[in-house]
Amino acid sequence: MKESFYSIKDLEVLSGIKAHTIRIWEKRYNLLEPKRTGTNIRYYCDEDLRKILNVSMLVKHGKKISKVAEWGSERIRDEILSMEAVSKNRQDFIGSLIVSMVNFDEESVNGLLNLAIDTFGFEDAFVKVIFPFFEKVGFYWQVGSIFPAQEHYVSNLVRQKIIAEMERLSNQATRNETILFFLHEAERHELSLLFYSVVALAGGYRVLYLGQNVPIEDLRSLQRKRNTDFAFTVFLNSIDKEQLQDYLISLAEIFPGKRVFITGRQVAIHKPSLPRKYKVVASLNDFRKFLGINTA
Repeated sequence: MKESFYSIKDLEVLSGIKAHTIRIWEKRYNLLEPKRTGTNIRYYCDEDLRKILNVSMLVKHGKKISKVAEWGSERIRDEILSMEAVSKNRQDFIGSLIVSMVNFDEESVNGLLNLAIDTFGFEDAFVKVIFPFFEKVGFYWQVGSIFPAQEHYVSNLVRQKIIAEMERLSNQATRNETILFFLHEAERHELSLLFYSVVALAGGYRVLYLGQNVPIEDLRSLQRKRNTDFAFTVFLNSIDKEQLQDYLISLAEIFPGKRVFITGRQVAIHKPSLPRKYKVVASLNDFRKFLGINTA
């Protein structure tokens, strides 16, 4: 894998440790040894980023920097894992997931995901930890401090968790209604769609899951052959307001009189006019209430 390079500002953004403090730790404790470009600009490598993230987590939890700076990488990792095992704080989960993502540490990521699910329950773990984690990662990605491969790495592990939960809940429907889940042709962010399909399954509904990049004509053909009761879709990728509005009108023609649930950042940004029986899902509890699922 190609080595990545980071500025001290990247380290500050990702670790929460001020650049001034990082420089002091370098001088006083030899914590990092930045390299320099031919024009004498300091830069840091993947190993430097991993180290400062791990160290910042330990210092934020009361460890003295003078002690942590003396520890080798194995001792630091053991301390981080020990801290993760006892922490139940959602911000700690998020911070630890970021460290594990940068480390490409599959064992740690899976352990943290499992611990979050055990602590909060499957659905609330996504609301309180996993989705806020991806929001934070999205910000880091925008400012250039996180690379797509790192985000995709964790996304794939999270996707595996959701699919396993879908399989566990399959064939347990207690209601006759079917909800169709799909994304339009330009939408590729699937985690929200997968998550809400799990919520529907847990509520006893039947789920017909189509996933990403579904052509509008395929929806028409499907609805003629399989008259689903509800539809659900997500708009996260950038889309013009006019395009979004036209697409919603097309869906209203395909699902006449049916309740269609929509959610996602683009819906919140554009606030489109909604055809009759459309519902904007602003939260997990919104969806539960719409479907008559117990929110207690």
